[in-house]
Amino acid sequence: MPNTVERRRRRLWTAALSAALALSFVAPAGAQSRRIEPAEVECPSVLGVGVDTDRTYCDVQIGDEIADGVIVRIPPHRGPATVTFTLHGRHTYSEDEVARGRGYARYLATAAVASAQEVLARPVVLAEFHGAADLVDRVGGGAGPGGVKAIAPVGAERIRVIVPSDVTEISVVGLELEVRRVDSEETQIARGRAIALISDVNVEYRAR
Repeated sequence: MPNTVERRRRRLWTAALSAALALSFVAPAGAQSRRIEPAEVECPSVLGVGVDTDRTYCDVQIGDEIADGVIVRIPPHRGPATVTFTLHGRHTYSEDEVARGRGYARYLATAAVASAQEVLARPVVLAEFHGAADLVDRVGGGAGPGGVKAIAPVGAERIRVIVPSDVTEISVVGLELEVRRVDSEETQIARGRAIALISDVNVEYRAR
């Protein structure tokens, strides 16, 4: 029969194992209060709603102030929050140009994500258009076939931004757009010019 020391060791091992199993079924208190939800977005220029995805597409315009951008509000939170969104190129689709072999376009759009105190990120999206299959979605409310708009999202870059604990509002502002077509190149820096689209804006945070 096991001696007293051996029995004590077995009891301690059994107790430790039971505690470990119990902890494995209990989420940490911080994890239980962490939320992921659609963010509240104030969009100065809404392109429209996607017919395939039902997402709202919002223009990202060039600006030099917080107020020029797409405003994303973050609920009061403990510790850093995380804002995610998809950044798209902004293409004007023409079946005629595609049929004539002149539909190609390459977009390089640069934006800034900023709070009132600092720039938190400088997201970039590089998107190429060759044909209709490159369009991410079509946007309803237009005069084209099927009631869609000519402007459509192309390309998709998922952006993730860490927001400090004392920040409850950020802005996504356009900085520059480089466009290359079959026979031309141009750079857009004019304030108010729409250079990209964002969609699917979400926020992850720990509620206070």
